[in-house]
Amino acid sequence: MTAEIITIGDEILIGQIVDSNSAWMAEKLNLAGIKVHQISSVSDDEIHIINALNEAATRADLVLMTGGLGPTKDDITKKTLCKYFDTKLVLHNDILEDINALFKRRGFPILKENSRQAELPENCTIIRNYHGTASGMWFKKDNTIFVSMPGVPQEMKKLMEDGIIPKIKESFELPVIVHRTILTFGFIESELSNLIEDWELGLPKGMKLAYLPSLERLRLRLSISGDNREDLENLIDKEEKKLKEYLGDAIFGYGEQSLQEMVGKILEKENKTLATAESCTGGNIARLITGIPGSSEYFKGAVVAYENSIKEHVLNVSESDLIKFGAVSKKVVEQMALGVKKLMKTDYSIATSGIAGPGGGTEDKPVGTIWIAIAGPDKLISKKYTLGNQREFNIRRTSSVALNKLRKMLIE
Repeated sequence: MTAEIITIGDEILIGQIVDSNSAWMAEKLNLAGIKVHQISSVSDDEIHIINALNEAATRADLVLMTGGLGPTKDDITKKTLCKYFDTKLVLHNDILEDINALFKRRGFPILKENSRQAELPENCTIIRNYHGTASGMWFKKDNTIFVSMPGVPQEMKKLMEDGIIPKIKESFELPVIVHRTILTFGFIESELSNLIEDWELGLPKGMKLAYLPSLERLRLRLSISGDNREDLENLIDKEEKKLKEYLGDAIFGYGEQSLQEMVGKILEKENKTLATAESCTGGNIARLITGIPGSSEYFKGAVVAYENSIKEHVLNVSESDLIKFGAVSKKVVEQMALGVKKLMKTDYSIATSGIAGPGGGTEDKPVGTIWIAIAGPDKLISKKYTLGNQREFNIRRTSSVALNKLRKMLIE
């Protein structure tokens, strides 16, 4: 079964909002055994929408649309759908009651514009929206199913999960698709591809491998489809076991886990604590760590030591070393790690000092020069990195490298 996704709205095409709906929908459809053939964005224009529907119908069994279902006059999707499916809008009193009850619970006045949301195409199957006013609409034309949903992400997601995907599964026989996403850190894509080339060439027939790189991790996604989920899971288990022989501790997790989440799990399991002393990362590592629920169990605090006086007077970094070696140096970053560890009375600490850019570099220490130190109960390690001249990249990459160095120290 193939599907297409169409997002409707001028705000997407002019870059006013980012279309996150399509990515989320594509992932959920794929997990259900439905292949997304194409994703398109169209303007709030009747002809444009109808042309997109006509084209999608020639290629897809299922067409999913989001957007253009608001109560204002510029939202024309319902009227366009009526024209396309040769029907008319009719008032549904049960939907109107739902809308009135929703506004009453939220303490909002009930306006005529909102009541229009209960006017829906006569020949559609209504998918009730219990989290907003715009209902989902299910149509069939020739051999294609069309589904229209609101563009508000939280409303669309609930409609998909609670109503639309279950209805699709009831209406069609779908294959089983199994994915396994393996998270790695420490390789660039080409390097990793070369390292695991023999393993990749030996994958079973029908099993596909995708490389999904980012600054924070490099994901390897194994996918296979068939009729029996247990058999497919067993096949992927075997291949994952082989992959571990190539990559070892470069694999840090699965699915959507993050480095900070994995570090937190190890710290919590071992009943250990952590603090950070950050200069060039400006508190970003602490932000990542505290973004994990329950991180107060193992994270004690952070010092953002941007100025040298803070390094000296709060973290006990030697003034003479600051003068002699500079803030971006092995000596200073190691003292920062030991200083915050002592200050916060923790088992482990991370320290960063560098030149994030885009200015501030010298011939000896160009922009992108970064020092990272990790202090443990009986070990202190540090390393210099030379990154690029893009500030955000340098901050994010430094944060990820630091977390991975701590992870490796924890699992040794």
